[in-house]
Amino acid sequence: MKKLLLLLAVLSTVILFGCAPMKKDKPLGAEVVPEKTPEEAPEEAAKTTGVTDQGAVTAKAVQEQAFAGHVLDDPKSPLYTKVIYFEYDKSDINPEFLDIIAAHAKYLSANPNARVTLEGHADERGSREYNIALGERRANTVRQTLLLQSVGKGQLKSVSYGEERPADMGHDEAAMAKNRRVELVYTAR
Repeated sequence: MKKLLLLLAVLSTVILFGCAPMKKDKPLGAEVVPEKTPEEAPEEAAKTTGVTDQGAVTAKAVQEQAFAGHVLDDPKSPLYTKVIYFEYDKSDINPEFLDIIAAHAKYLSANPNARVTLEGHADERGSREYNIALGERRANTVRQTLLLQSVGKGQLKSVSYGEERPADMGHDEAAMAKNRRVELVYTAR
């Protein structure tokens, strides 16, 4: 066993040093630039390529890499958020969602062939009829906000599901908060 380990160590050393590039003499008068130490070399490679010599991707490479898919599917885009949440028994848009709706309006205005269905939802409190009407009011509020921002009427469709399609089947306040929503479902991009 010891002989095998010794043989492996010797072979590894031979392979490592046998494959190392030979230094070439520099012509007279050439500028002498100090070579990078092994500790500095990976950092230099990572700065230029975004990948270290061990194959790890640097944070710079991740930041510079553009999303290859559709803008609606880019997690860094405000268009990725396609759910607008509402307070209990309200159809007013919370200010935190205004920028998201504005981003969707800008996208829809720039893409006249894009179509979106606004699906209004409510939590389980209230009668079926009341929740259908509340979901419709919520969808129409988002619709009106989009229309005010130059989205074409033909691009929008509103529907209400009331409490019929909950996002969360729970019966506590956190679950019900997830069910009070309007979902933007793009049918054409």
